[in-house]
Amino acid sequence: MKTQIELAREGILTQQMETVAREENLPSDFVLKMVAQGKIVIPWNHNRKPKAVGIGKGLRTKVNASIGTSSDIVDYESEVRKAKAAEESGADTLMELSVGGDLDRVRREVIAAVDLPVGNVPLYQAFCEAGRKYGDPNKLDEELLFDLIERQCADGMGFMAVHCGINRYTIERLKRQGYRYGGLVSKGGVGMVAWMLANDRENPLYEKFDRVVAILKKYDTVLSLGNGLRAGAIHDSSDRAQVQELLINCELAEIGRDMGCQMLVEGPGHVPLDEIEGNIQLQKRMSGGAPYYMLGPIPTDIAPGFDHITAAIGAAQSSRYGADLICYITPAEHLALPNEEDVRNGVKAARVAAYIGDMNKYPEKGRVRDREMSKARRDLNWERQFDLALFPGDARAIRACRMPEDEQTCTMCGDFCASRGAGKLFSGYLRGDKL
Repeated sequence: MKTQIELAREGILTQQMETVAREENLPSDFVLKMVAQGKIVIPWNHNRKPKAVGIGKGLRTKVNASIGTSSDIVDYESEVRKAKAAEESGADTLMELSVGGDLDRVRREVIAAVDLPVGNVPLYQAFCEAGRKYGDPNKLDEELLFDLIERQCADGMGFMAVHCGINRYTIERLKRQGYRYGGLVSKGGVGMVAWMLANDRENPLYEKFDRVVAILKKYDTVLSLGNGLRAGAIHDSSDRAQVQELLINCELAEIGRDMGCQMLVEGPGHVPLDEIEGNIQLQKRMSGGAPYYMLGPIPTDIAPGFDHITAAIGAAQSSRYGADLICYITPAEHLALPNEEDVRNGVKAARVAAYIGDMNKYPEKGRVRDREMSKARRDLNWERQFDLALFPGDARAIRACRMPEDEQTCTMCGDFCASRGAGKLFSGYLRGDKL
């Protein structure tokens, strides 16, 4: 069976492309063209057929939520509840990143629980299984790794973060620059670096990249080039190791695209605000416009407990400058395994950030809703305000628990409502949409 990009190159408009065009209110021939060029991807899988979600050029910035067990907390029902909470809160994609318990079971139960495209990181399970089987993750056999990638794709993964961009050269850059302030923070990245150093071998995911592509292409699973050396501290941002991996991933994105596989590029972790635009421009230029999946970015390191807000600030900037998919961060980041409420808060913060970025990325169409909200507030039209809100249920609940005596106002101002007072003064000057 052919992939979305192969079919698009043949001029075939698939049902998935039509769905994306309809939901994004775009011409179907535009979506077809962008998919053919690899500038839009649609996470898919012939074995599962998830909800069609477009990621890339000209589309709304999408939000990913990540869940999964840890070695300390293994609760399969909780992960399913978190998956459903992410979907209910408006996540566009989901990553299942478990490292504890029966990893096949949790992956399959999560996939069955939602309609969203689900992604994962195969190195997590590979190193877990090697540790259980041999007592040492560094004894991972590459055949086990490739067999596992195939098994996970067969289960229905819509996209897969594979750490292909780490090689001997990137590790040498890390050594020569004197390591890092924040070290390495990618579990998959650290595992692969450790394996390479212990075995004095090249990364098989880089060395046999064509084999990786062949497996994912078979299922039309999007290959998301994992960011194993991403910065875990803003003072490590844009260092030689990170940029080297980005360069390699951009090269691999072009190779994979030419082979007929849908490709994403991941990055960059913790990044100060003034470097976000440059990072995105670099990725877009080097990759030929491949969709960019932003992890964070987190623009400060000192807000544990509020990193969903920190990341939202970085994500809004990322969306503004051209990022296509952002990964939510929860309040529990850097502190603990997220619970269901953390997941909901993380998704909602990321959705606000993506919306703000899109307002500036697409100013002609991205600000119409805000103008309508302004008019509804001016006119104290509460039902219209709820209809326009990103999260109407939350807005209604807050107002309902603190209802004013005069239902036309709110308890913030009560009798001193500025909108009501000004409306009386200028009611004769309204000119419809001109105001």
